[in-house]
Formats: sequence, structure tokens, C-alpha cells
Amino acid sequence: MISYETRTGTITITEEFLSKLIGSEVVSCFGVVGMIPNGSKQKILGVFKKEPALNTGIRVTGDADAIDVELHIMVTYGMNINAMAASITEKVKYAVEDITGIPVNKVAVMVDGIKE
Repeated sequence: MISYETRTGTITITEEFLSKLIGSEVVSCFGVVGMIPNGSKQKILGVFKKEPALNTGIRVTGDADAIDVELHIMVTYGMNINAMAASITEKVKYAVEDITGIPVNKVAVMVDGIKE
């Protein structure tokens, strides 16, 4: 949970909100098939859910000064992965900074699968 003070009060942003915001931006990118669970907790929860959640495969760390984002994705076969990663990075940085006002230090995009 990230909290910071403003002149009108305290703003609190949960990691779940950030993960869902980032997930919606990532899955809307051309060539991204879906998100891959990145931890045992997400893998276990994925067994019980019928549809993958938007926050699957995303890890957000940091505080109100800056955050780091780690993404685990599956892409379509034949896509230029470097171009996709650059596009995803810029899209995530813009969305997070525009909506929350929190700067993004780093976006690490891990391609964990390729689908034909």
C-alpha cells in the first residue's frame, strides 16, 4: 500500500489497484496473449478461477517516490519482442504516472511464453 500526504488529505493506493491498472494496459497491447502467474500464490489462485485476473503476473514494488514494475507475459508467435517490450514499458509508465502521479523507475517485461 502506498500512501502520501497532500494539502487536502492522505491518498492511499493499493498494490491491487496498481496491478489491475497495469494489467489492463498490458493486455490491450497488440501481440500480448495474456499474463503468466509469477508466484506460487498466483498459480494456486489461478487453479480455482475460471478467468485469469488482470493482476496476474504483475509485481509492484516501491513507495510514493517511485515504483518498479515486473511483468510476466505471453506473446503471439512472430512478434518483435523488443518493440513490444518498449511499447508496453511506455504505455505502463504513462498510465501509472498520469492516473496516480507516482513516477515509474523501471518496467521489467519477462516473456514467459509464446503462443502460435
